[in-house]
Amino acid sequence: MHTWFITGGTPGGFGMAYADAALERGDNVVLTARRPKLLDDWADRHGDRVLVLPLDVTDAGQVRDAVRAAEERFGGIDVLVNNAGRGWYGSVEGMAEADVRRSFELNFFSVTEILRAVLPGMRARRSGWIVNMSSVAGLRGVPGFGYYSAAKFAVEGLTEALREEVAPFGIRVLAVEPGAFRTHAYTAFADESVSESVDAYLPFVESVRTSMIGQDGCQPGDPERGVRAVLDAMDRGEPPRRIVLGAGGYEAVHEQLVGMVEELRAYEGASRGADFPPGE
Repeated sequence: MHTWFITGGTPGGFGMAYADAALERGDNVVLTARRPKLLDDWADRHGDRVLVLPLDVTDAGQVRDAVRAAEERFGGIDVLVNNAGRGWYGSVEGMAEADVRRSFELNFFSVTEILRAVLPGMRARRSGWIVNMSSVAGLRGVPGFGYYSAAKFAVEGLTEALREEVAPFGIRVLAVEPGAFRTHAYTAFADESVSESVDAYLPFVESVRTSMIGQDGCQPGDPERGVRAVLDAMDRGEPPRRIVLGAGGYEAVHEQLVGMVEELRAYEGASRGADFPPGE
């Protein structure tokens, strides 16, 4: 039996899908949320196998307290799923500075804080799994979500380095890159007015908001199927380093990587020619 620590436990989202899948396996689950009352009915159905904790992942003190409570309750954390996050839309030039910083605090710095709180226990036991929920936007920048993309690109780089650093301790690390999934991620956009400091971008930013609202509830990705794909990947003898979820996400990433390879080869001479000549 393993213990999972999952952030971002909003009903209908990936966090809840991970929790249900872990419970089906017979494992224990610690699920965190900003509004834990929303999870009361769900938690009551599972008794002592579930611990729901209030957690603002951008609050370092709350992070440490939540991890300590999970370890005291179940003896340790075997699987960490860094799932909490959300996007703010706007242009790179005109997004409000406060929103830029909020995006990085939630989508990147909270991930580092949770990792630093959980890793000591995993290292001591010399085992563990870390699943960092990134995004297709972490592999291919999305116009209108430049700072969200930047934060997810940062998560990708962090995950790559972390994977090598913790491997000697028996800890495995997986990056998950979903495309458009039918969670509540787009729901809040309908209640948020456009805030853009550069008028030239207003039509574009308004079109981004309209598009997100129109897609809400119609996204092709199924969180439960996505989580099953992740768990199947984790169970493999040689797990992948990352997994892209959703057909649209796969196509977008494939196009991005093929284009990068073609461009890399096209400029191979320029790349190699930037070194000192041999012998110098």
